[in-house]
Amino acid sequence: MIQLPVVTCLQEHKYFMKVCHDLFNKRIRVDDYRGNIRYVLQKAEELVHEQQIEKLIIKGRFEDTISFYEQGFQPEVMVDGYFLGNDAWFFSKFFTSERKKNDHWMTEDRIIQSVYQLSPNDQRNHTPKEYELKKAEPNDAEKLSALYKQVFQIYPTPLNDPEYVRKTMEDGTIYYAFFFEGEIVSAASAEINSFYKNAELTDCATLSTHRKYGLMKLLLQELEQELIRNGIFCTYSIARSLSFGMNGALYQLGYKYRGRLMNNVYIYDKLENMNMWVKNLANC
Repeated sequence: MIQLPVVTCLQEHKYFMKVCHDLFNKRIRVDDYRGNIRYVLQKAEELVHEQQIEKLIIKGRFEDTISFYEQGFQPEVMVDGYFLGNDAWFFSKFFTSERKKNDHWMTEDRIIQSVYQLSPNDQRNHTPKEYELKKAEPNDAEKLSALYKQVFQIYPTPLNDPEYVRKTMEDGTIYYAFFFEGEIVSAASAEINSFYKNAELTDCATLSTHRKYGLMKLLLQELEQELIRNGIFCTYSIARSLSFGMNGALYQLGYKYRGRLMNNVYIYDKLENMNMWVKNLANC
């Protein structure tokens, strides 16, 4: 059974930090911090050793770059405008040799090169008449979970649990889905950070028999319009680095490649590298 990530806020005399403890993926992610960066990094590494974590990620600010380098962190990806218009750099540090190894890096480099040879697709696709595009509601949670259970053998979060899906909706995550003969065959979500006004487009899944119609592009476009209506313009998406289709779809929708997170999460049957793609919706 997947262990749910737990978010805690830690505050001492000289710092504050918001930490996501992701034991299933054997990683800790510091999503926000204030105060003395040296104390923040020291506390983060204490948590790593206490919980036997393999990878530590901190969403850092540019002005703290030297401090990260001095403590052995390396930047993996960036998100333009993440912090209310200021860029975020995801600095990482590995704590086992195995977590730092990867056999697919060169292949994934070639995938990015191939993606950038695609023709940009600025035209909005048209929904096939057999499909109905709708914003998912809490009473659709069972159908969403059934989709994710079919598509993903292993996934970083327990989306195969309808109660978990409902909880994410209560916390502000927006889902859009395509219905075919009453069942959900494709879905994606926008996980919104209401404080920093950004959103991650995530949980992208389409049943294999429905992948030839470009449904995912339509879902992402619909989510973008919802975000714009809510005054959110910084959006990003993290795609499996070995998936030419998903990376190509993001590129054709105007997203820009911003790096790769090594051995980041378990998807399907192994740890996966994940590519970061970023888009400023204010330019749409």
